[in-house]
Amino acid sequence: MSATKSRLIYRQPQLADLPAVFAIFGDPQTNLFNPAGPMTDLAQAEALLERWIKHWATHGYGWWTISSAQSPDHILGFAGIATHDYLGKSVINLGYRFAVEAWGHGYATEAGQAALTHAFDHLGLPEVFGLVRPDHAASIKVLEKIGLRRFGLLDDVPGKAPSLVFRIQRNPA
Repeated sequence: MSATKSRLIYRQPQLADLPAVFAIFGDPQTNLFNPAGPMTDLAQAEALLERWIKHWATHGYGWWTISSAQSPDHILGFAGIATHDYLGKSVINLGYRFAVEAWGHGYATEAGQAALTHAFDHLGLPEVFGLVRPDHAASIKVLEKIGLRRFGLLDDVPGKAPSLVFRIQRNPA
């Protein structure tokens, strides 16, 4: 199952994506605002990829593997919606991570909007959340651009400032 929208191709992740998952999630630049830091070994990437694949099998949606329509075999990043634990509360969380080469092209905004469209128009979900570190200005800008608004704080990183919680609700028809 894959869908093409605008400049990007979205498809379910597969085991063959492992090198790209490790390259992107293991890159220190893509983890500047990740308190856990970059992945340090392939086993971490494999565990993440397996969680994504299992989420798709269980829920019928999840993070996508994303490439450009012009170069479909080259993975630019990963994005989508998935269940996430906000300190004991399960929510639908929007997330994205792109290779450094893909930054500055509007891909996070485009993928985020595609994820929201999927969540609301295809899945009928009532709301989607986004969690971001308070000093990650670029990610905050993306969330705001696609319609999420500040909702609260989540003290999820011991010894650090709380993460910002953003939320958007489906417009009733």
